[in-house]
Amino acid sequence: MAAISLDPRINRQTSKNSHGVIIEEIEGLIRVYKDGHIERPPIIPSVPCNVATVNDVTAKDVVIDKFTNLWARIYVSNRSGTLPLLVYFHGGGFCVGSAAWSVYHEFLANLASKASCIILSINFRLAPENRLPAAYDDGIDAFTWVKQQALNGSPEHKWWLSRCNFSSMFLAGDSAGANIAYNVATRLESRYNPESMTKPLCFKGIILIQPFFGGEARTLSEKNMTQPANSALTLSASDTYWRLSLPLGSNRDHPYCNPLANGASKLRDLRLPAIMVGISELDILKDRNSEFCSALTRAGKRVETVTYKGVGHAFQILHNSHLSHTRVQEMVSHIKTFINQ
Repeated sequence: MAAISLDPRINRQTSKNSHGVIIEEIEGLIRVYKDGHIERPPIIPSVPCNVATVNDVTAKDVVIDKFTNLWARIYVSNRSGTLPLLVYFHGGGFCVGSAAWSVYHEFLANLASKASCIILSINFRLAPENRLPAAYDDGIDAFTWVKQQALNGSPEHKWWLSRCNFSSMFLAGDSAGANIAYNVATRLESRYNPESMTKPLCFKGIILIQPFFGGEARTLSEKNMTQPANSALTLSASDTYWRLSLPLGSNRDHPYCNPLANGASKLRDLRLPAIMVGISELDILKDRNSEFCSALTRAGKRVETVTYKGVGHAFQILHNSHLSHTRVQEMVSHIKTFINQ
């Protein structure tokens, strides 16, 4: 696919500025005004589910909760047999993005095809209108809906339910979506006892692609990693996302942002399945992701870490590097192996 540029010099949208003072802005992506008005320029187009990207995948949109406007785009590989299920959360700093964005539609259709799986791409509520933990709550609601469908599936959902291997379910996401996947997993662990936690689903693993975490203390890669103009995540943008998404009055050591803020003891107590973490070599989050993986390993968790050389944050959807295509193929291969082991 063609590269998507996040360079605000290219994608800058004109604004009539009728809402007065801008108090927060990530150029080209989101603009928050003092009067509460929020603008999200259409930097990436949204596409309907019937836009074909690969021939052997069927995609449809389903409503999960009409009252919170929670919905999902479901991708089903046409391969024979029952297939693993991935519940996927998109990136965008909790503040932008959509399950309908063309870049996610293409990436997830390709992943469903190449990894032979079913993917539920969740369209959760965005901050700052709905600050965290709203996205986590939507993730729990989406999981609960999947569980209900597995138990009492209606005929209208037979087209994907009949293809699901419910004994092989994974939570997955990239960037802020990976943060959501992790926090939904920890909430599932604390909400249910191990025996009844996910029945009839078997929660087998978590896939975290460039997970968006932070902290008050800067890591070396956050301080020193020079980002090009088309980078998907700069340190300034990261800070703005956290100001807009964390509960009011919180700093970056809030556990939603920094899962290591309370030490390793909390990690040790969590009962989590196998975790795959994808790290990008040129991402400002590289060191923080590595520290997170090390802490999980020390806490006795099974962690598989993969580093993608020569690419930055969100390369798998933005294709903003000449190495992106090769690295995406590697990522899809790694995910396929992880969900089938």
